[in-house]
Amino acid sequence: MSDSEQAPVQGFDPATVKYFRDDVFLPSSEVERAIAALVLRRGAMTQAQISREINRPQQTVSRLLSRLVERGSLRPGERVSTGKRGQLSVKVEIVPDYAWSFGIAILWDAVAVTLMNFKGEIIGSRQRVMTTMSHDAVVVEVRRMIGELTRQCSIDPHRVFAAGIGIPGTFMRETGQVNTPLVLEEWTNINLEEALSHDLELPVWVENDGNAAAIGESLFGVGRRARSFVYLYIATGVGGGVIQDGRLVRGVFGNAGEVGQLLPPLIYPHPNLKLLRELVRRRGVEVESVSDLVLNFNPDWPGVDDWIERVRDSLSLIVSASAALLDPAAIVIGGRIPESLTRKIIPHIEIFDQRRRSYERPLPPVIAAEASGESVSVGAAALPFTQYFFC
Repeated sequence: MSDSEQAPVQGFDPATVKYFRDDVFLPSSEVERAIAALVLRRGAMTQAQISREINRPQQTVSRLLSRLVERGSLRPGERVSTGKRGQLSVKVEIVPDYAWSFGIAILWDAVAVTLMNFKGEIIGSRQRVMTTMSHDAVVVEVRRMIGELTRQCSIDPHRVFAAGIGIPGTFMRETGQVNTPLVLEEWTNINLEEALSHDLELPVWVENDGNAAAIGESLFGVGRRARSFVYLYIATGVGGGVIQDGRLVRGVFGNAGEVGQLLPPLIYPHPNLKLLRELVRRRGVEVESVSDLVLNFNPDWPGVDDWIERVRDSLSLIVSASAALLDPAAIVIGGRIPESLTRKIIPHIEIFDQRRRSYERPLPPVIAAEASGESVSVGAAALPFTQYFFC
C-alpha cells in the first residue's frame, strides 16, 4: 500500500479543530477522498468504472472501497451486468445518513441555514430577514434554526459533522478574520472560525460567500459536467469563485475570484441587487430590502431594463476578463439574483474576442447556476465535506 493510499489528507489536523469528533469520523486518504467525490458527483458506480476514472488498479480500488464500506460512508448497491455472460458487478453508493452538515449564510440583511446529508441532498432549510445583523442576534437565530431542523428532521446529533459558514468580505488569513461590508461591522474584528465554533459547539469552516456558492455549484450544479468554471456571485454586492479541475481556487490569501475588483471605481457600475433595488424603487416599485426584492421579483417590473442597460458593460468586462485569463468550460451566473433575471440579462453579455484570420477562439458559454436552494448556505453546508471527505 502506498503512502498516498493510507495517509490522511495533508493540511488537516483534527487536533486543531475544536469539537471535532475523531471517534466518529475517521480521516480519509487522498485517494479515498477522490473515490468518494467521484461517487458523489456521478452517482452509484462499479469498481471497474472507478478504477478507470482514477487510473488505479482494480485490486487497489477494491481494497480502498472495502475500507470506505467498513467505515460506513459507502455501501453496496444494485448489481449490474459486466457485459460478460453470467457475470455481475456491484455498484457502490453514498450512505446519505453517514454524516450531516449545516450550512449557514450570513447575508447583508438575512440569515439562512441549510441541513445537508452526506449525499449532498438538502433535507431542510430556513431563512429569516433580520432587523440587525449583530453577532449576538445572528447566533441566537442560527442556534434556533439548527435546533429546529435537528428535531424536525430527526437527525442524530452525533452524526452532525460540522457547520460551514459563508459570509461576504475578503479574507485576512494571518488573523483568521474577514473584512466584511460595513453592515456586518461586528463580524470584522473576530476570528470567525474560533468564535462560531464556540457559539455552535461544532467544528466550523468559514468561506467567502462567492466561494461558498461556487463550491455548491461544483458539486450539485454545473460542476457535475464542467470541471472548470468561473462563478459570478450576484447579491447585494458582487463577487465570485473559480473552480479548476473540480477544486476551488483560493489564491495565496484566499481571495481568488473577487471579480468585482476588475471594475475600475466610479467608471463601471457594479452589477448587484442593491443597484437594482434603487432603480426599481425610483420607478415606483416598493421593495423594502434586497431580500424582499429576491422574494417578490418580477422581471417585468419597471426599472429592470434600466438595470440591464446600466450593468451589461460591467458584466461583459468581467466575463471577458475571466474567459481570457482562465479559459474555463463555462461562466456561471448565480447567487441571490433571481433566475428569471439571469436569463434575461445573459443575451446582453458580450465576450470580447479579437479575431485572427476570421477565426473565433473557443469561448465559454455564459449560463445560469443550476444548484438548487439558497446558494451560499448550500455551498457552506458542502464546505466541511469537501475539506474532509471529498476532493
